[in-house]
Amino acid sequence: MKIVPYYKQMEAIVAEIGESILHGEKKPSLLLHACCGPCSSAVIEQLASVFAITIYYYNPNIHPEAEYTRRLEELKKFLTQFPVAVQNSIKLVVDSYNTEDYFIATRVREEPELQQEAEKGERCRRCYEFRMRRAYDYASANSFDWFTTTLSISPHKDSEKINAIGLSLADSDECVTKFLPSDFKKRGGFLRSTKLSEEYGLWRQDYCGCVYSMRK
Repeated sequence: MKIVPYYKQMEAIVAEIGESILHGEKKPSLLLHACCGPCSSAVIEQLASVFAITIYYYNPNIHPEAEYTRRLEELKKFLTQFPVAVQNSIKLVVDSYNTEDYFIATRVREEPELQQEAEKGERCRRCYEFRMRRAYDYASANSFDWFTTTLSISPHKDSEKINAIGLSLADSDECVTKFLPSDFKKRGGFLRSTKLSEEYGLWRQDYCGCVYSMRK
């Protein structure tokens, strides 16, 4: 059986929701896990017309703390300047920052070989799962209709692993929160994020976030 690409699955869902909104239905709520302002930009632009979006910033993987704070401040700035975000009243939830949570979740200390991996390996998969699970738990506890993450907009991230994690989380119990499949880099999504970053003067980091990606 032919597997439909994730970005096409998302487009079909968005089209269906858009049609229901035209017929008087309200926008469903979406918790959007975000790693930074630049990666959020094109995703917000694409989804804000059909979802009531709340950005969820949970990224204890980011090293050092000054880097974490800078990315958060850039995201806050963008949300106040980007007309799509302002007009659609996009909210921001900032969760805790404790880097020890990242090390415990990924077990990179116990398995030092993971520290040497290139991006898209098992270390990264564990990091995706760790942050996405936190987002899912928040979305479920607060009765969001949908959740997803901006991570797939990066060409350095493995969209297959990201979507497999999201779909598994949404199927893990009887919660009504659904996972929105995505591959936001497709259809020029990554390029659009770079253009929006330039337009709004967003600072773009040159490494993923963790201490190991920084060293490489």
